[in-house]
Amino acid sequence: MTTEPTQDAAAHAADEQPTPTPEERIQALESELEQLRAQMLVDRADIENQRKRLERDVRNACRFANKQLLGDLLPVFDSLEAALNAAAAEDPMRDGVVLTLRELSRVCENNGLVEVAPAPGDAFDPERHNAMSVVQTAEVPAGTVFQVFQKGYVLHDQLLRPALVSVAGEEGA
Repeated sequence: MTTEPTQDAAAHAADEQPTPTPEERIQALESELEQLRAQMLVDRADIENQRKRLERDVRNACRFANKQLLGDLLPVFDSLEAALNAAAAEDPMRDGVVLTLRELSRVCENNGLVEVAPAPGDAFDPERHNAMSVVQTAEVPAGTVFQVFQKGYVLHDQLLRPALVSVAGEEGA
């Protein structure tokens, strides 16, 4: 079997390539070294960014690990406050409810839970308040909270539940 002339010519031409000079070899190795250094810097930056992302994720996971539990406690706050509102001032159970509510509030505040309870006349904040109705009144300025139906809560600057309020409208509008 004979080989094709084009294959022989290509194989023969590959054998005839000049050997690089030591200077060319040094220059090629230096170029390769620079490329490796640049890639190492990129890899190092990627690893550092990943480390920072993981630290932030772990920090947020710790901050919000008790979000479900604290959210489940919100109806307990509502019930205790309703009990206080319904109890007579001289009711001996009232003091126990006050102490229980105070201790529950302290524990929740230590875990990042903050109450959102606007007073009448406070500015309506659509980020933290949910308007249930508009009341035409001259008692407070228009666009402010007139009445709070249910307190809201924030966990580490994240809204857990908005405060339910009625908002004052302009009288005669």
